[in-house]
Amino acid sequence: MTRQPFFVPALLIGIAAIPLILGLVPRNRIYGVRTSKTLSDDRVWYGSNRFGGWAMILSGVVYLVVAYTCPTLERWDDNFSLWLLHLGAFVFPLIASVILTLRYARNL
Repeated sequence: MTRQPFFVPALLIGIAAIPLILGLVPRNRIYGVRTSKTLSDDRVWYGSNRFGGWAMILSGVVYLVVAYTCPTLERWDDNFSLWLLHLGAFVFPLIASVILTLRYARNL
């Protein structure tokens, strides 16, 4: 499974999400869910980052499940649709997690 195209980025995103879930990241302008609302209130900051961290973990798990169930071929040019499946399984859950997190932060 470590030969999958997005295995390392999915793993790194999951690792980066752990401090957000645990509430270890104070308000800042570099790392975390950064909107004017989250930067102005600790309750919103920590709640949004906890939600966003879990959403990022879930998006990584979605890709890892696809990577496990649909292994890649040795040569990508043999099956471009398989590569598109992996790309979609990585990108779409990640985009969905960002959108859901921003909606969650707006509603806090």
